[in-house]
Amino acid sequence: MKVLSIIPARAGSKGIPNKNIRLIHGHPMIYYSIQNALSSEYITDVVISTDSYEVKILAEQMGTRCRWRRNELCGDDITLDAVIYDVIESEQKHYDYIITMQPTSPTLQVETLDNAIKYTIDNGLDTVISATNQPHLSWSEKDGKKIPNYKRRLNRQFLPANYIETGAFVISKYDVITEVSRIGKKVDVFELSQEEAIDVDTFIDMYAAEEILSKKKIAIYVNGNQTRGTGHVYRALELADEFLIKPDIYYDRNQTERYIFGETTHNLVPVNGIVELFHIVKEKQYDIFINDILSTSLDYMIGLRSVLPLNSKIVNFEDDGEGINEADIVFNALNKDDVVGKIYGGEKYYIAPKIFLMYQPIQIKKQINNVFICFGGADPQNYTERLFNIIKKEKYVEYDFHIALGRAKENVDELMKYNEIPNIHVCFDVKNMPDMMSKCDIAITSRGRTAYELAMLGIPSVVLSQNEREEMHGFVSETNGFLNMGISPTDYMIESTLDYYLAMPKLERERIQEKLLRNDLKNGRERVSKLLNNL
Repeated sequence: MKVLSIIPARAGSKGIPNKNIRLIHGHPMIYYSIQNALSSEYITDVVISTDSYEVKILAEQMGTRCRWRRNELCGDDITLDAVIYDVIESEQKHYDYIITMQPTSPTLQVETLDNAIKYTIDNGLDTVISATNQPHLSWSEKDGKKIPNYKRRLNRQFLPANYIETGAFVISKYDVITEVSRIGKKVDVFELSQEEAIDVDTFIDMYAAEEILSKKKIAIYVNGNQTRGTGHVYRALELADEFLIKPDIYYDRNQTERYIFGETTHNLVPVNGIVELFHIVKEKQYDIFINDILSTSLDYMIGLRSVLPLNSKIVNFEDDGEGINEADIVFNALNKDDVVGKIYGGEKYYIAPKIFLMYQPIQIKKQINNVFICFGGADPQNYTERLFNIIKKEKYVEYDFHIALGRAKENVDELMKYNEIPNIHVCFDVKNMPDMMSKCDIAITSRGRTAYELAMLGIPSVVLSQNEREEMHGFVSETNGFLNMGISPTDYMIESTLDYYLAMPKLERERIQEKLLRNDLKNGRERVSKLLNNL
């Protein structure tokens, strides 16, 4: 079977000067169409129709033939039918199929092109046109009036298909092509994804094509549970939103329950241990692989590196294991503010939840009325239960206590019963945490992610460590406005400290807030994103 690909590429584009030879992701735009044609399993011959010497040089350098286009075929009013017919006449031999491929579709993949050709052949079609399905509420004009093209207003997913042609390809049987048409009687469309349907006609289209062609394949591996905490999972979901793609988020189902991720439409992929993870990663060939699993071992990192492409990058978060030596970059917002080689430490690299960026610090009031209590997603030290035994005492009846329970917290049903006490308000899996926090005057929390969130809102806070690792967190310290009680202080010490804060005058709390707010926690997302994008 003989299949001829014709790529029409005239000079003189007015909207984008030199459009066909402008560089997109390191190659002239026409390069992608030529490369697809040359790489196709079905296409046997490739001819470029052009009146541009630059295009002719590029085409011949890539090993294709050119048909110099006559002036009368270069006008704005000339259709492609006449241009394609001109090439066919000049070939003086018979082909089974003619494929028109415009150079303005640089994001088309050769696999998609070949699938379309096969679809055409298998179904005995005369013509197949590339198209994208874009169902939208639309209007047209009739007799000078705007009229809707629909009978009922429906959400887009319930509208009928609306196929818009793209310039990627028109596949035609040789016998149906004339000087005025490439369309036979048996016609169909071949649907392209939105990414592959880019048809460069404006600078915005060119920008979109550049972004699509330069995007990286990204994976995140994260685990969270009652022992490890859930801050890693929350950060992974926030980080995933920083990319202009939908990264694959892996988790070990032996360590992490699906419910820990909450309601999310991100692509979550459970794996049964490291062996299965490595097997999938080897097939996927990621450009960037992100670990948020606490300490990594050298064996794990060497194994991961062996299944990734040669030029891929590995990024680790909050990693103090020996595996950091095999990472390309390490972020640890909980450690001291320092940058050593590839390790970026300190609060400058804290990834704040998006919703917190919309809230302003609280106003310090003369009197304390509301107290916020939260010990992260899991609270393995069961500080929450100990605080309940303290705040239910009669002497605290004039204060309102707002307690947030995380997704991995145990005994939730028992703890929710404290809502029967009028001044105790217990919430599970809070959806708007900054709103709940902002209603409070002081807080008691652990030394993890929640402490950073309270600092962003300028809420004077007492912190307790869940483990020795939290004791090493550099930012959550007295220097930055926190009162640190260490690991598992006695109930007497917790109660005494709570009383001390409840009695603290406004001026002292304003001084603490000033310390909390002098740190730039809101721009960490941008700093991390820039470093990742530069990998």
